[in-house]
Amino acid sequence: MRLIKLKEVMDCTGLGRSTIYNYIADKTFPKPVSLGLRAVAWVESEVQDWILDRIEERDLLNEKVFVK
Repeated sequence: MRLIKLKEVMDCTGLGRSTIYNYIADKTFPKPVSLGLRAVAWVESEVQDWILDRIEERDLLNEKVFVK
């Protein structure tokens, strides 16, 4: 298991800091893990799973469009 910091999460997802924290507040993005008083990181596999879910949603939408 690997923990990644915000910069890497932003690089992986293409999202900005505010958007990531808004998604966390909406419970649509993985929560960070506290590393101390002022440090957090994300479980890399959880972020990757979130990205894969977005790809799957896209693919399902495309299937529905082509079926009609």
